[in-house]
This record gives sequence, C-alpha cells and structure tokens, in this order.
Amino acid sequence: MPRSNRLTRATVRATVIAATAMVLGGIVAACSSSPPGTGAAAAGTNGSSRFPVTIEAANGAVRVPARPTSIVSLTSTATEILYAIGAGSQVRAVDQYSDYPPQAPRTNLDAENPNVEAIASYHPDLVVIGPGDSSSLNHQLSALGIPVLYQPAPSGLVGAYAQFEQLGDATGHSAQAVTEVTGIKSRIASIVRDTPKPASPATYYYELDQTYYSVTSSTFIGQVLGLLGLKNIADAAKGAASSGGYPQLSAEFIIKADPEYMFLADTICCAQSPSTVATRPGWSTLRAVRDGNVIGLDDDIASRWGPRVVDLLQTVASALDKHPAAS
Repeated sequence: MPRSNRLTRATVRATVIAATAMVLGGIVAACSSSPPGTGAAAAGTNGSSRFPVTIEAANGAVRVPARPTSIVSLTSTATEILYAIGAGSQVRAVDQYSDYPPQAPRTNLDAENPNVEAIASYHPDLVVIGPGDSSSLNHQLSALGIPVLYQPAPSGLVGAYAQFEQLGDATGHSAQAVTEVTGIKSRIASIVRDTPKPASPATYYYELDQTYYSVTSSTFIGQVLGLLGLKNIADAAKGAASSGGYPQLSAEFIIKADPEYMFLADTICCAQSPSTVATRPGWSTLRAVRDGNVIGLDDDIASRWGPRVVDLLQTVASALDKHPAAS
C-alpha cells in the first residue's frame, strides 16, 4: 500500500506520532507562526529568486547556495507542492510513493528505508524529506554537502502554507508559492462559506485503517474538517492527547459515540467502503450507516497537506451538502 505521507497504522506507529510530537514541541511552530514571506533569512532575500538563500526549516537553517537544478523529493506532499509552484522541471527524482502528478520522475527510492548512496547517485543539489525519514538521513546527506529540507507533518493549514513558501524560497519560485497559497486560501474560504452549517456541530469518525486508528481535532486533518463545523468523536477518547492526536479507538467506543458521519481514509489501502462498514458487528445501527453518511475518501489526497487539500475539503463539503445530518 502507498505509505509515504500515508497515515496508515504503520505510519502512525512508526513516524507520524513522532512527527506530531515534534510539532507539539514547537519545532514546526516556529515556522507555522511566521506570517507569509518569512521562510528565508540570512543570505538571500525572501520573495526573490536570488541565491544563496537560507531557509529556516524544521531541521534548522538550511543554506541553498544556488538555484537547484537536481531536486530529489522523498515526500509525496513536497512532490505535489514542487510541481504546483512551478519547480517541476527542477525535480530529478522522487520516491516510489510520489504518485502525483503523473509526470513526476518516480524511482525505487524508499523514503522509509532511505539508501544514501542511491539518493546521492542523482547528484542532488536539494533533497526534501518528510515524515518517516530518520534524522540520520539529514546528517548523512549534509555530510556530503547536500542541502536537506525537512518538512514534517504540520499541525494545521498555517504550517502547511509555510512549507509551500519554504519550497518556493529554496527553489527560486517564491512568488509562485505565494500565489499558490493565496489561491488555496481563497478556494478554502469559498468552500467553507458555501457549505451549510448545522445548528449544532455534527459529529464524525475519521478512519485511518480498519483497526480504528483515527485523528483528533489537533491534527492537520482534524483542523481542516473543523472548518466545516464538524465535531470529532476521537477528541473524547482515552489517551487521545498522549497519542499525539492519532489515537487507536475501539469498536465499542465508536458505537457508543454513534457519529453522524464517517470518513474512510482507507478505501484504497484496505478496501474499506460503506458496505464493508455496514457488515461490521453492531455498526449497521449507527446513525452514519443508517443515514447513508459513510463517505469514502481517496487515501492519498486525505493524508497529504499539499495543493489537493482543497479537493479533500470539497469532497467532505459536498457530502455534507448532499447528505445533511438528521436534526
């Protein structure tokens, strides 16, 4: 199954919780709290295409001496962002899970089990890494003189926007990155404005896999769905905070919570669907199942924080509009 930037059980256990812990610890907060246009500092001028430039990223100050012409992306979200901001022609190789856009040069590089020699064989002048990459990869590549930009899972849209601008500054596409962020903000605002809000927040369960790993409102996905006036049942789960926002729920907990909506982010990886959910013991009586409010999502779109977050929000908004929760 696709794993890079996928919030599957394995990713949650091995990498996402760690990344989220760093977010909560403030590593990304420093970038996320900055207003647009503050991703670069020291050498170079942010908003321009002048080099060298230094990016203040999650792994510290990253100096990019010249405009990159051989970028290796080991994170599918960054791959999508690079193409969205006009840096696609500079991308030399992407990892095997970077399946969008289709023209991205996919290779056998594995972000979860990185091979430094294989990465270096592409003679990169910038490597982008994300959740799942060991901290040693940064040190090994940096020791070879290769700039490494680490972009962990953001805790919200502000952090995601900051990553767009970091990549814009690092590739010489600062203006395009700002334009892309402005467009995403505008489209999200339009979706939120046009989506009818219930008198009281509708409850939902968000499924990462069929072992009931979920997300809370403190995560990126939770914050995005919260824009539509939804209330997350996982927030009340025991151990939700200690899990870094990715608790493993139980069938009993979900049945008792009786959510009005269910969003399945395991339709591709795990073949889950409204019909499979309905066959689970005791689930056929749940409001979401009974009212036809079990919504299948594209796993990859649902687990990335790049330009297609607008598509995710629109899918959920359309479902809310088509299947309003019973009053």
